[in-house]
Amino acid sequence: MKFGISYSTPHFGVDPDRLLRFARDAEDFGFESLYVPEHVALHPGAKIGAMELDPSLPYGDPLECLTFVAAGTRRILLGTGVLLLPYHHPVVLAKRLATLDLLSGGRMRLLTIGVGALPGEAAAAGVDFATRGRRADEAIDVLRLLWAGDADGVGHAGEFFILDAVCSFPKPVGGELPIHVGGSSAAAARRAGRRGNGYFPGGLLTPDERRRQFELARVAASEAGRDPDALQYTRWGSIGMSEVDAENFANDGVTRVVVSPTSADPVVQRTEMAAFAERFALVPPVGPTE
Repeated sequence: MKFGISYSTPHFGVDPDRLLRFARDAEDFGFESLYVPEHVALHPGAKIGAMELDPSLPYGDPLECLTFVAAGTRRILLGTGVLLLPYHHPVVLAKRLATLDLLSGGRMRLLTIGVGALPGEAAAAGVDFATRGRRADEAIDVLRLLWAGDADGVGHAGEFFILDAVCSFPKPVGGELPIHVGGSSAAAARRAGRRGNGYFPGGLLTPDERRRQFELARVAASEAGRDPDALQYTRWGSIGMSEVDAENFANDGVTRVVVSPTSADPVVQRTEMAAFAERFALVPPVGPTE
């Protein structure tokens, strides 16, 4: 089982020195991956469930943050937790992701997408909130189509996107990127099984709900003619988790656990990372070097 860590830009800030120090510490302590969240736009009164979001929270653009991190690190894998796919045009996004993957030496391996939960955010991005799920499904297909295309170009005629002999170069390392699906709904689990390389359920689900949804993802994969055993399973965890907690995750078939520091204080963050690394005997991951 692997361990990732999340840098929460709205709570930790978008200061370049702090972000880079955090990423380098995570890499030095042996964390496999670094995740960054996204909100494209907030508004007064925005809520996810019962939680109201301060509209002044500084959500940095995740791909810009990860590009900055990539320039200052050597091995740590890069992830989004989550990128709100319906609010990005897939032609533009395919180029941005491929470029980041190339510049990082093939480390943009944990792209995790979601569909968003704020109608006001969808409206700000010019997207019909009611169709965001179908839009995300089609965008996943278009991303993969563009990455697989050659110099003759690719075509696509869908509900939301129309392409005619479109070429997208450069390509990601290896020709394509894994796409993981995040979310707390049955629709997200089915999307992961039908189209994703992994499933990353939300943190507010009960243990039984998580088990049901991962099984739903596996069933959806089988029904789509895909190998359910190839589906990675990522979960949120506590940075104070015990070895018993880790064993429970492993017994549930979890591929990786993503944790986050409990404080915005860099000294506390580094102390918590160090304690976690010691508890689980983390070693720097083998990966691309400069």
